[in-house]
Amino acid sequence: MPHRTEALVRVSVLGTGAMGAGVAGSLRRAGHDVTVWNRTRERAEPLADAGAIVVDTPSEAVADAEVVLLTLFDTDAVVDVLEQAAGDAPEDAVWVQASTIGAAGTETVVQLAAKYDITLVEAMMLGTKAPAEQGKLTLLAAGPADVLDRLDPVFDAVSVKTVRAGEQVGQGTALKLAANAWIASITAATGQSLAIARSLGLDPALFLEAIDGSASDSPYAHTKGESMIAGAFPAQFALDGLRKDIGLITNAARGAGVSTVLLEALGRVYADASAAGHGGDDIAAVGTAF
Repeated sequence: MPHRTEALVRVSVLGTGAMGAGVAGSLRRAGHDVTVWNRTRERAEPLADAGAIVVDTPSEAVADAEVVLLTLFDTDAVVDVLEQAAGDAPEDAVWVQASTIGAAGTETVVQLAAKYDITLVEAMMLGTKAPAEQGKLTLLAAGPADVLDRLDPVFDAVSVKTVRAGEQVGQGTALKLAANAWIASITAATGQSLAIARSLGLDPALFLEAIDGSASDSPYAHTKGESMIAGAFPAQFALDGLRKDIGLITNAARGAGVSTVLLEALGRVYADASAAGHGGDDIAAVGTAF
């Protein structure tokens, strides 16, 4: 049974894209004091209506923080923000790296945290825009157990489950890469099966009916498959974002001696959908590549 606590925390959320904005809203709903910053301030402004404080710089955002949550796009963004704000946060603040930046990017951030004497853990977010907004993410955490224990009030506000991958920052990232490889695979495979059914003269919805309730069934196949059949792709997880992640996964797998044959094929399929204009659409748009 997960540990639950009602303690309120001063949290700074750096990066208010789809995931960061959802997380900030969930934190406010739980009563935490939330300060937000985004490179494009207009994207952070709507959070003021939920009671968050919107500021202009990362330094301002972290000035009074107990927890700093990094929800940024890539390694360059995380490094840039850390360089700007590291010296302005309280010494006992905990920095939570929640951006998907891969194994090499995570090692860069770990080294930077050591340089600035920052207490760093990670909490990779497994889920998309809607779960982030609903406080129903799964978090893949890593770091010293005593530090993670202190973060229970924050994690509880944004997730239904926290999986602790280990005590070393980087182990949460490793688990996230494995999980996103699965998401990329099952989404593309759903698109392929629907395309095969359609091209052979069947109603593609029959594929979803066939697997429904079977050992091979997946709720995710139904969610993304229904979007593919409808041809509507409102972004929960942008296709180009997953393309970036596939690159990170491929690099990590290659470095670990794991075959990248499937990952390379996935990279090509998602690239085809992006080239056709679906980069900003939901990952379900990968179905168009078939």
